[in-house]
Amino acid sequence: MTLVPGLVSVTFRQLSVPEIVSLVVGAGLRAVEWGGDVHVPDEVAARETAARCADAGIEVSAYGSYYRAGAGGSFDDVLRTAVALGAPRVRIWAGQRGSAAETDRAAVVADIARVAALAASEGVTVCLEYHANTLTDTLESTVELLAEVPAARPYWQPPIGSSAADALTAVETLRPVTAHVFSWTDTGDRLPLAARESMWLPVLSAMGDGHALLEFVRDDDPAAFAEDAATLLRWLG
Repeated sequence: MTLVPGLVSVTFRQLSVPEIVSLVVGAGLRAVEWGGDVHVPDEVAARETAARCADAGIEVSAYGSYYRAGAGGSFDDVLRTAVALGAPRVRIWAGQRGSAAETDRAAVVADIARVAALAASEGVTVCLEYHANTLTDTLESTVELLAEVPAARPYWQPPIGSSAADALTAVETLRPVTAHVFSWTDTGDRLPLAARESMWLPVLSAMGDGHALLEFVRDDDPAAFAEDAATLLRWLG
């Protein structure tokens, strides 16, 4: 297994960039996806964060933007910031309605194709958040979307209530894929990562290459993160 373990920075919106870098290094993780809403909102912050990561030997796995395809926002600033950060990927959202509710799927698909082409011209890959209320709310819709925009790549995270079998099927279908790694109850309460070992071990094994990025730790607590990081490293080791 050649997965790179890391952290999604918005797990700790209350912490600064230096504090997050220190947490990641201390936990023995190797990468960070930096969020665009708090930690890396612009090119200046991106360059500073890139330098801190380089000094600490931490990989920038992606730029986590909140760009929603088809919603009319500007992608130019997002891309410039991702480039300044040295991010090989930029994560976006596939619209703002679920696949059953979206009335203009073609417009969302066209915008994803447009921004994917813009990003590719800078050597950056556009990745799609796997999330409710977007066109990646089901595996079937996600597969269709990736066929429509081959330049885009998927993320995956376990939807609330997903079974171990459903999770494994999704990852085997979507790979290569980046995973946001966490454990929840069927009602969305956060658990120690180890609580869903029966789901995560097969999923991580099936991923092959890629990034496994921790998110949603209990109570947004650095101590809970350290515990989950140790669990993830044990699984990958």
